[in-house]
Amino acid sequence: MSPTIWRIVGFLAAVEIASGILQGYYTPIYSDIADHLHIADGDVNWFEAAQLIVAALAVPVLSRLGDLHGHRRVLIIATLITAAGGWLVAFAPGFWTFLIGWALQGAYTVWLPMEIAILHERSRDAPDRPALVRRGAALLVLALEVGVIAGALGAGALQPALGMTGLLAVPAAATTVALVAIVLGVRDESAPATGRLDLPGTGLLSLGLLLVLGGLVVVRLQGLASLLAWALVVAGCVVLHVFVRVERASASPLIDVRALAAPGMWPVQLAAALFGMSVLGAQIPLSTFARTDPAEVGYGLGVDAASIANLIGLYVVCMAIGALLSPFAARRLGVRWMLVSSAVLVAIGYATFIPLHGALVHAMLAMGIAGVGSGALVASLPAAAAAVATHGGTAEAAGLTNATKTVGGCVASALFAVALSSTGSISDPAAGHAPLSGYLVVWGICAGSALLAALALSRLPVADTEAARV
Repeated sequence: MSPTIWRIVGFLAAVEIASGILQGYYTPIYSDIADHLHIADGDVNWFEAAQLIVAALAVPVLSRLGDLHGHRRVLIIATLITAAGGWLVAFAPGFWTFLIGWALQGAYTVWLPMEIAILHERSRDAPDRPALVRRGAALLVLALEVGVIAGALGAGALQPALGMTGLLAVPAAATTVALVAIVLGVRDESAPATGRLDLPGTGLLSLGLLLVLGGLVVVRLQGLASLLAWALVVAGCVVLHVFVRVERASASPLIDVRALAAPGMWPVQLAAALFGMSVLGAQIPLSTFARTDPAEVGYGLGVDAASIANLIGLYVVCMAIGALLSPFAARRLGVRWMLVSSAVLVAIGYATFIPLHGALVHAMLAMGIAGVGSGALVASLPAAAAAVATHGGTAEAAGLTNATKTVGGCVASALFAVALSSTGSISDPAAGHAPLSGYLVVWGICAGSALLAALALSRLPVADTEAARV
């Protein structure tokens, strides 16, 4: 890796550390946030839903704007939005202001695609460009996981010492530091793509996603039998069908649907959506299962918050290992089989939970296996999409992997909420513990979706020349 690329990766690592803090910091203090806002613990789920919706809507638009107007410029804008959301969270006077700030922080999901697009453009003269991008992406994911661990440990250490405003200001401060790192240390030499932002396509995509994701939120609240939920989902699918027709006729589409159907692209995007079901949807069920007392309901691990933190730490460390090993695996196995193997590891990890879930060591084994595969996929899927993108579409392709992953996470979140509810609704805090069968369904869906992702990735064209590069 050239000194110039190393320097860029170093500054971008500061951004990914901030991203990790955003993803790890709040987990230990959700109950404190609920108390601070005078809401029930179950209402915290609205934060996740709002942020996922914003992420799904923002990533395609910001990615396209990055290709049109410069990846660095859009990275700065996305970081400004995220920082503004963080400071709004810190000083929010009530629930709705807090919810808006929390949702705005969803703009961070475009950071990694923008960073990969910057690396892709800055290494365009290198003979081993795809390998350089993969190695850079692996290091960025390592920084992300370091941030997750630092965030989780930092929140636990600071919670007794700071008031809620000071406690909630830490992620906002980290994002502000990341903004300074981008401004001072990152240059973008990409040639902007021709065209303009497709406003009709943007409107149709936003409306379609809002309807589909809104329907999934209703599924979480009312269960699979809700007519309103399915009406919203069907309406959203109809709008998205119209969106595809409009994009095919557009000279400057928001999403190049023809390129999306290319043999090297559609398996990656489909796999990202399927992977999102486990990487974004399974963390809360795993946490609640681990905290369930087996003496009370006959299953669960009955561990305390500290043990949960250790389990999360193990998962994050294994993700970092998977990310770091992915470039070497790609060199040995080829990109296609590295990706397939990573998805299979995720499937094995979650499938392990089905027969083995009676002790903490079982959970550690399962999460360790799944973590290695997940880390490799987090690092490699955006890079694989960028590698086959047309000129001027690298950020769009890389960003779309995050958008489809987010949609997959929303689908899984809705399905899991229903599976784990003894009443059909997660909004009833008195409903009691979820049935063990619900957890088995969650792990089965995670394992099955990862296997389907592996099957999709096996359809990628063989890239022997790329795999042989150092």
